[in-house]
Amino acid sequence: MQHCFRVAALALGLATSPAFASFIIVPTWASAIASDANAATIEATINSVISTYEAKITDNVTVNITFDEMSTGLGQSSVPVYGIGYSTFINALFSHSASVDDATALVKLSKTATSDPVDSQTLIFLKGPIARALGVGTFAANHTTNDGTISLKTSIMNLSRTGGQNSSYYDLQSVVEHEIDEVLGLGSGLGLSYAMPEDLFRYASVGSSCASVSGRSYTATTTAKSCFSINGSASLAQFNNTGSGDYGDWLTTATQSSPGSARVQDATGTPGAQANLGVEWQALDVIGYTMAATATPEPATWMLAAPIMVAGLLRRRRIS
Repeated sequence: MQHCFRVAALALGLATSPAFASFIIVPTWASAIASDANAATIEATINSVISTYEAKITDNVTVNITFDEMSTGLGQSSVPVYGIGYSTFINALFSHSASVDDATALVKLSKTATSDPVDSQTLIFLKGPIARALGVGTFAANHTTNDGTISLKTSIMNLSRTGGQNSSYYDLQSVVEHEIDEVLGLGSGLGLSYAMPEDLFRYASVGSSCASVSGRSYTATTTAKSCFSINGSASLAQFNNTGSGDYGDWLTTATQSSPGSARVQDATGTPGAQANLGVEWQALDVIGYTMAATATPEPATWMLAAPIMVAGLLRRRRIS
């Protein structure tokens, strides 16, 4: 994983949402993608992934993402991040509650808190799309030119799930979903100055596994097992605390010989695996997005006036 963080001061106002919500992801193809000999297939797979998010998320948000090629690693997202008052965020999160998982998660959080329960900071990092989904700030007018850049090493990927599959290659669909999740707001602030929304759901394991959890965990030590939980007792996934990769990803358990347990947010890709979105929808839900009531099939082939905001850039590289 690579991190790059630059700080600047900005001011926020209030934003409102129209009566009819429409979640849209607008892709921009960098020249390396557009000129690729397999551009049509690559773009078709990415567009198919985008359609899944547009059908599943109902918030009135337009997300602009640039897609590019890279020569090393597997996939990487470079995303602006914004520090806002925790009380602003938590009030918006409570106001945005719409699902059973939201209600369950909010029981473990205080609407009147002025600092987060993870590391007691008064600021929390948000990415632009989730900030706009929660209705906080002027991001819609000032920060939507590019919400993030996703870079992909397509030369080592199966570009479509149709036709012949190279078992030594990685699945483009899964990698794109992984990186879009991070542009939308998934990820951890471990190693940075403040927590991020997903960190509110990091709990310490009871015993040697994440079968059950107790008490929030916000440590980067490799001996600590951090688990994703909504209710603070049952774990939904184990976070990656290996010291290598993204702390906001899941610990990878799949192998090339046994790829069935692969998940979209695994810290490392698994050759031959075709992971589908699952627990990731719950994570996106509890950090603030509103989900459609019905399940969405996998594609085939962010309320207070003028809070303080800190802007920066977060880059995360997924290890192949």
